[in-house]
Order: sequence, then C-alpha cells, then structure tokens
Amino acid sequence: MTESEQTDRVFKALGDPTRRNLLDRLSERNGQTLGELCEHLSMARQSATQHLGILEDANLLSTIKKGREKLHFINPVPLYEVYERWIRKFEHQRLTLLHDLKTELEGGHNDR
Repeated sequence: MTESEQTDRVFKALGDPTRRNLLDRLSERNGQTLGELCEHLSMARQSATQHLGILEDANLLSTIKKGREKLHFINPVPLYEVYERWIRKFEHQRLTLLHDLKTELEGGHNDR
C-alpha cells in the first residue's frame, strides 16, 4: 500500500464521528474490549465492530487477544504522520505571525 493510500484510509476513518468517539474512548483508557467500548454507543455490536475494523484497517488501532477477549489499543503513529504533514507547517506559520505581532505591539524590532 502506498503512503497516499494509507493517508486516505486515515482521513476516511477520522471522517466519521462514531470512529472519532471510539478513538476518544481509547485515548481515555486504552485496552478496552468491544463490550466496554459499546457501553457508550447507541448501536449494535456488529456496527461497532465494523467501525473498529475501519480504524484497524487505517492502522489507527491494534488489537491483542487475551483469552476470549480482544483488547483494542490506539496507535498514535498515523495521527502523528498526519500532524507532521498537514498541521505542523500551518501551526509554524501561525506562531510566527503571532510572534511578529507581539514584537510589533511591544514596540520591539523583529530581527528576522
């Protein structure tokens, strides 16, 4: 799978509010079972399983079998890659502008 295809899968997975909710639940307490995750959802286990499958396909979570249960863990690496490629560069520009504005308002000189 190409990097572009993997990024598409991450964005598709993040595009759904239920999947974002599942990731929020896992970020609060990693290693939950399907039953634990379903406690806070108003949907059938089968629907939740499909959402978890999309998250797993996007590599946003991983699972470990523990006896008869499957534990779900968030994988932050794809999120970090999205941050590095799509967010950080805009954040840098914004912070630079805020720094320049602060310097100007304080009457200082911008040495850049």
